[in-house]
Amino acid sequence: MKKFCNLMVDNMAVLVVLVSVVAVIWPWTLTWVGPWVAWMLGIVMFGMGMTLKFDDFRLLAKRPWEVFLGALAQFTIMPAVAWLLVKAFHLPPELAIGVVLVGTCPGGTASNVITYLAKGDVALSVAMTMTTTLLAPIVTPGLTWLLAGAWIDISLTAMMISIAQMVLAPVILGLLVNHFFGDTVKKCLPVLPLISVVCIVLLVGCVVALSSSKLLTHGLLIAGVVVCHNALGLACGYIFGRVFHLTPPKVRALAIEVGMQNSGLAASLAVLYFSPAAAIPGAIFSVWHNISGSIVANYCVRKDNSNTTAQIEPKAA
Repeated sequence: MKKFCNLMVDNMAVLVVLVSVVAVIWPWTLTWVGPWVAWMLGIVMFGMGMTLKFDDFRLLAKRPWEVFLGALAQFTIMPAVAWLLVKAFHLPPELAIGVVLVGTCPGGTASNVITYLAKGDVALSVAMTMTTTLLAPIVTPGLTWLLAGAWIDISLTAMMISIAQMVLAPVILGLLVNHFFGDTVKKCLPVLPLISVVCIVLLVGCVVALSSSKLLTHGLLIAGVVVCHNALGLACGYIFGRVFHLTPPKVRALAIEVGMQNSGLAASLAVLYFSPAAAIPGAIFSVWHNISGSIVANYCVRKDNSNTTAQIEPKAA
């Protein structure tokens, strides 16, 4: 079972692409997911909460400056880049709001895994993800209203309540379950990533099914915007960390955290409050940031191995 779960998680991007193809050809097979979008995102966030412990929050007190820098970078760089890309590519309102939503969402849980693979500071990555997730009910709708209010009338209060219900409440509930039923949770942990993958794949498939015509028309344009958004987020996050003289592992954690968004939340909010077309950027981002993250992790490992070899060779000589 563990091997099967790992196989599914490792090939999530492939699964998303396959389901997306099915959604374009036979939309009716995935449109049924629409009413369950909020519940599926809640399940994903509940699973994230079950991986946390109260001890994890002590890191926020021990390293407040680094966590603050991460949250600051997260909620300034990605929203600003999203706004600039929307203006640069002259996106129509329904697609523009989707890009902005991706930019204003907190970091995604996949960033913790990629940080680990890239030999970055995993503890810092987890702390930044927790912090931005807890801030999301206030910051995400606030920034979305500030940057996109001119395009579409946004219900600020309603979005805050939804994020609290879909993100904050499930995370806290998962944390409490892990605290009081830790032994039982340990037995379930291997299956949690699989459940998250299934929910995300269905969510992306639903978005594609509900907006297949828009995707066929603007798919390449949005894909280009998403790739630029992710790449600029990673690059700016890296520069941000270097400017503040963080150590290489911390710089990697910050760059990956900034570049990898909770795009599932962006897609869910788009479906609930705007239109299926507005969810396209989040759906594409869900696929691409896992691919780019793997590339970044591979590059970091190769760089470390190259540096190690360079240091050993002179000694051998």
